[in-house]
Amino acid sequence: MSSKKDAIVNIGGFIAFKEESDFQHAWIYEILFEGFITYGGMAGRDMNALAQGLDESTEFDYLETRIKQIEYLGKRLTEFGIPVQLPYGGHAIFIDAKKCLPHIPKEQYQAQTLAVELYIEAGIRGVEIGTILADRDPETLENRYPELEFLRLAVPRRVYTNNHMDVVACAMKNIIDRKDSIKTGFRITKELPMLRHFTVELERI
Repeated sequence: MSSKKDAIVNIGGFIAFKEESDFQHAWIYEILFEGFITYGGMAGRDMNALAQGLDESTEFDYLETRIKQIEYLGKRLTEFGIPVQLPYGGHAIFIDAKKCLPHIPKEQYQAQTLAVELYIEAGIRGVEIGTILADRDPETLENRYPELEFLRLAVPRRVYTNNHMDVVACAMKNIIDRKDSIKTGFRITKELPMLRHFTVELERI
């Protein structure tokens, strides 16, 4: 589990096992790659914050506020006719980029194009969950095109108000209103053989 989401901390994570045998098999590799079993490469203060965050993240008042804020953003987007994945997520809204930009060819990365447009429109950072993330076929080295192309809008916890969610929704509406002016998507100019989702460089076609 990444602790940066619902454990309410800035860094860290953990692996949990139901079976003792699985734990015994895995922990030696944890030492090789992360740090000793008692800290896993994390500073003591970060482990303390993680423990506190895990405790607070089970409080119903916190959970209700968190989930309702995501729901609020989803409903605002829906009111503007922006297609989103249902049901709404617990930490993010997933916008259907194929439906938002149907005129952009899949080879030009629809979800990435939408992410760039949102940043240009309002300085809001989302992330592509689509073809770039799906990476290339290891045999043919051709792009794999998933059925769905999403723009993920993950909302940091305890940072923004619903007024900020209104800004996000209005920015997306502005993009949809001017979508015909978005003539092209992007091409890859540089990618590493692994994890291109994090390292790729692109340019507008």
